[in-house]
Amino acid sequence: MRLEQLQAFLAIAESGSFQQAARKCGVTQSTISRQIQALEADLEVQLFHRTAQAKLTLAGERLLPRARKICQEWRYVTEELADLMAGKQPELCVAAIHSLCAHYLPPVLQKFCHNYPDVQLRVTALGSDRALKVLKDGLVDLAIVMNNRFLTTSPEMVTEVLYDEPIEVLVGANHPLAQYEQIPWLELIRYPQVVFKDGYGMQRLVQERFDRLGATLQAVLEVNTLDAFRGVARQGELIALLPQSALVESRLDPTLAVRPIANTDSNGSLAPGSSLSRQVVMVTSQDRLNIPPIQYFWQLVRELVPPKLSVEEETWGNEGDKGDKGDKGDKEAEGQRGRAAEQVILATSH
Repeated sequence: MRLEQLQAFLAIAESGSFQQAARKCGVTQSTISRQIQALEADLEVQLFHRTAQAKLTLAGERLLPRARKICQEWRYVTEELADLMAGKQPELCVAAIHSLCAHYLPPVLQKFCHNYPDVQLRVTALGSDRALKVLKDGLVDLAIVMNNRFLTTSPEMVTEVLYDEPIEVLVGANHPLAQYEQIPWLELIRYPQVVFKDGYGMQRLVQERFDRLGATLQAVLEVNTLDAFRGVARQGELIALLPQSALVESRLDPTLAVRPIANTDSNGSLAPGSSLSRQVVMVTSQDRLNIPPIQYFWQLVRELVPPKLSVEEETWGNEGDKGDKGDKGDKEAEGQRGRAAEQVILATSH
């Protein structure tokens, strides 16, 4: 059974004539006749009384409402697919790691919403492993995560490297490690840590580094929000290893200190386990990348993430803990970016 056979059947049923049905379908009358004969052969019933006017048999009357429904559903799906390829999809769902949602994504989200006002944008902050799982399950259209080649390398996936960033140490302002300008690994491994929950790429990255050092990671507390990391570190006992983009607000908090990890030991030699960093990538499937709104969002992220920093900001990013050395203008600007991030994420997350 083919769709054109059902369409021919409906055209005859509605017009009462093989000849009129042929004109309506844009084919010859012999073609219409062959289609109906093939349909009757498949169903093993006669659908029309062959009289001066084509009249439905009992079997034809039973088929009529279902044939109408099948053809109607086909029209609906073809219209939906045409709208999809024209960029008229109802929503776009994105899963991203927390640090991007807080600071890097808001300009992207605002620009997308401006240019695609009819597409509902939904953004969810998730750990990398969880974000990739919901992407592969089809629950989101795009994921921005910490790279894990075991999860991002597959034939149907498209991966774009966005940036690499160093991992730094978050401590309370009065913590013993705050006295260092750069914290040696041999000192770092002595202290208990607060870490991300299982399923977050950062937890795996830190654990792998401690394993390479032959050290025991004293993970005494697991959390999953940047606010929680700051709150715990502020108490003064636990430390945290976090990516640079997750420490923007911490640098402005006088009760906290952010320090880079030393690349050399006390003798000036390259330290074991130095240069810890993570790579952030954007991932989607090849078929999704052909959809205009998803393609546009992808291009926006490529252009705007990470944001282009000024010389002053780059210098500040390498200074470790800015603390109270920053001027009032820097703090006000950062506060405005944070408020904008909060407004956009709240407006688009579900």
